[in-house]
Amino acid sequence: MQLRVRDWMIDLLVFVDPNASVSDALTLMRRRYIHSLLVSKTGENPTYGIVTSTDVCDKIIAGERNPSEILVREIMSSPLITVSQESTLQECSKLMREHHIHHLPVTNENEELVGMISATDFLVAAESLVRDTAA
Repeated sequence: MQLRVRDWMIDLLVFVDPNASVSDALTLMRRRYIHSLLVSKTGENPTYGIVTSTDVCDKIIAGERNPSEILVREIMSSPLITVSQESTLQECSKLMREHHIHHLPVTNENEELVGMISATDFLVAAESLVRDTAA
């Protein structure tokens, strides 16, 4: 059985302005119980980006920087690395491993953003596989 990204992704997409403070982004992540935000396109920021809890750890905490003084655009990753909703979970996990990332925006056949998949989603999928093979 091929597990597809579309079956395990979350279709909630939460965006943050690239000129928002990292502190504002953290508040948004905490209130939504999520670990990544998509960064909106703007005139100054013509492509989407992503900011994750790992970015905050590596670029704010480890760097002893004040999140209220740093803008999202200063720590975001761009351009986005994405995965098709038709990809298998195996293909998706290989892409994540290759790029050393834990969150992937998901696109449809028109290259539109339709969801997000994270390493945490693979825990649920793996647990499901165990139940299916035990039955």
